[in-house]
Amino acid sequence: MYISNLEASAYYGPMKLTRITYKTRMNCGPLKLILKDLTRKKLVEEKTLKKNIIVYVATPKSRKTISHFEQLKEMLLVAE
Repeated sequence: MYISNLEASAYYGPMKLTRITYKTRMNCGPLKLILKDLTRKKLVEEKTLKKNIIVYVATPKSRKTISHFEQLKEMLLVAE
């Protein structure tokens, strides 16, 4: 769940909560908790745009985390 949220933020750019729910196919309640946790870990930034619109943006740290996760998946496929 966390990786899908990071990937959505990294690949699609700044997104509002509703768009993230569509991209990740998650309910809003659990998604808010995950985004709060990712924000606390500095993997996602919460930014306020004009008219108090809140968007979530991937940080460089999250892009690095996704890269490491992809490498790990490849290594596990080779090990099988």
